[in-house]
Amino acid sequence: MERLEGIKDYLEKEINGLGYGLYHLEYVREMGQQYLRFYIEKDGGITLEDCEKVSRRMSDILDEKDPIEEEYFLEVSSPGIFRYLFTDKHLREAVGLKVLVKTKKPVDGAKSRKGILISAGEETLELKTEKGNVVIPRNIIKSVNLEEDI
Repeated sequence: MERLEGIKDYLEKEINGLGYGLYHLEYVREMGQQYLRFYIEKDGGITLEDCEKVSRRMSDILDEKDPIEEEYFLEVSSPGIFRYLFTDKHLREAVGLKVLVKTKKPVDGAKSRKGILISAGEETLELKTEKGNVVIPRNIIKSVNLEEDI
């Protein structure tokens, strides 16, 4: 993300100016291609038209500022119902909600845990599961996402 550090705040202000919030921004390599992804949110959810509106504006800005020299695909989408929780802020906001935590190595015999997020500390997450509370060290967490009932 260092390529965008100089203009990330500017991009976020532009997204806010369009009436959306920036949930997450990532620059990743998948299947041999680079992707710049904006995950946006607003009350009431995100539509295809919302994504198109933000995509057009971000494309214009990125063409003008040209912060990334290599070829990449620009994507704008909603974080979705089962959104990944990327930041400390995301985790704090999810306290009290059902989450799925995947780890790099087993914790009490499992690499995947579903439960209610009780706390999100600097070094650990605590979940209330069907089998009791589980404390998971943050340094072995691979991913955390909401696990809503549909």
